[in-house]
Amino acid sequence: MGAPLGGASVTVIQGRNYINGEWRDASETFESVNPSDIRETVGVFPASGKAEADEAIAAASAAFPSWKRLSRINRGEIIDNFAQLLKRDRDELIQLCAREVGKQWNESYADVIEAIHMTQFVAGYARQPNGFVVPSEIPAKDAYIIRKPKGVTVCIAPWNFPVAIPLWEVLPAVLEGNTCVLKPSPYSSACGYKLAQLLDEAGFPKGVVNVIHGGGPDCGEVLTHHPDTRLILFTGSFAVGQSIQQFVATDPIKFAACELGGKNQLLVLDDANMDIAIPAAVMSAYKTSGQRCVSVGRILVDRTREAEFTERFLDASQRLRIGNAMDRDVFTGPLVNEQGREKFERHNARAREEGFEVLLDGGRLTGGEHEHGYFVSPFVYRGEYRDDSWVLNEEAFSPHVAILPVDGLDEAIRIHNEVPYGLAAAVITEDYRKWRECREELEVGLLYVNLPSIGAEVHLPFGGMKRSGNGHPGAATLIDYVTHRTAFTVNHDHEIKMAQGLSAEL
Repeated sequence: MGAPLGGASVTVIQGRNYINGEWRDASETFESVNPSDIRETVGVFPASGKAEADEAIAAASAAFPSWKRLSRINRGEIIDNFAQLLKRDRDELIQLCAREVGKQWNESYADVIEAIHMTQFVAGYARQPNGFVVPSEIPAKDAYIIRKPKGVTVCIAPWNFPVAIPLWEVLPAVLEGNTCVLKPSPYSSACGYKLAQLLDEAGFPKGVVNVIHGGGPDCGEVLTHHPDTRLILFTGSFAVGQSIQQFVATDPIKFAACELGGKNQLLVLDDANMDIAIPAAVMSAYKTSGQRCVSVGRILVDRTREAEFTERFLDASQRLRIGNAMDRDVFTGPLVNEQGREKFERHNARAREEGFEVLLDGGRLTGGEHEHGYFVSPFVYRGEYRDDSWVLNEEAFSPHVAILPVDGLDEAIRIHNEVPYGLAAAVITEDYRKWRECREELEVGLLYVNLPSIGAEVHLPFGGMKRSGNGHPGAATLIDYVTHRTAFTVNHDHEIKMAQGLSAEL
């Protein structure tokens, strides 16, 4: 095992599943390694299968009746306990995030702060109205809408936001009276294990939140297909999300909220302020080494500004410092694993095969501080837009960026909307009419104006359309999807009087 930055020794985490308030092992294990230096093993975790998944679902099922009857305010108080623990262990979580998934220190800091904000928001929401009083056509009637929990909820979280996104999923669900089984990504199991420890310490009753580790086919699929699972909250790839949605469509008792990938775009219009456009482009394309679901893979630049933009963007791209995620002075860290690096290379090769002009021939970084990590440098290419291009339409999830010249706003909007994804976009313009047109016409769930396509405040919805999701956004607005809305009407008169003129005479 190699040493982390600075030469300090580290202890390998011996992770366990958390089921029904108890810590449990599995017969097989897997390792999580540091992508900045794969000689370092971060932790060893249970490779859960059907037995562990069944146990976790059974625990959540048993806990559901009593948990849903607990006062919503009391549930919020336990979540507030959890918020205090996150703040107490903030620095430990930041370092764990940087070590395990390769997010540069400042990005790991933001990940943990977002998790704290999400927890605070949900805890405070416990004292907000849980329903509505609505008018009735009949004066003697009162009509109400209340929310009821759906039941056992499976939360499958990605590795790229290993602290924040699991809490986007779990906390709204449990606040509303659901019970949960969380499966972190195998590439962020140490972060998931730490969250399980804090959830246990916060005082959640046994079985309300269960955390098990393992891969998708052996563990995740068992959880989502289990007959007692009522709700699936999934953040990840389009392929897996599509398979979940297709399965749920065959089962009338299940519901899925899926936030998937994106081929996100930055629009640099003819009046763009280049002092905003360049840093916005660099952050959008390269933060987390392009491994954000909102990362930009296509930059649409007005043809009149293309030369200026390209020169400055390439200059900035070549000056990035890429290195160990624990180093606070680097701009970005490694890709998360070898599969991600191979995918990056496949996309680069396809750009060449399709005849695009390679402007910055990025690839694997080797030697020195990069020798034992999954490091790559940016790959930038240019060409005219083609709707039949594979490389322009598929998510690369890496620092792989196309510059596409466009003739005006209308063409930029048309080209943008032809991509099969619809998660996020950013537009750089000084004209409020233009950004308003983008707001109205771009097919996205998230839009940024004179900002990078990056970041999410927890009180806003986060989700997309088309191949980016099924219209059920995460974060705060997930509260609407983890509950059923139930309408009920009460008659206070001494006789039955019906709406819509219906007679009650027998």
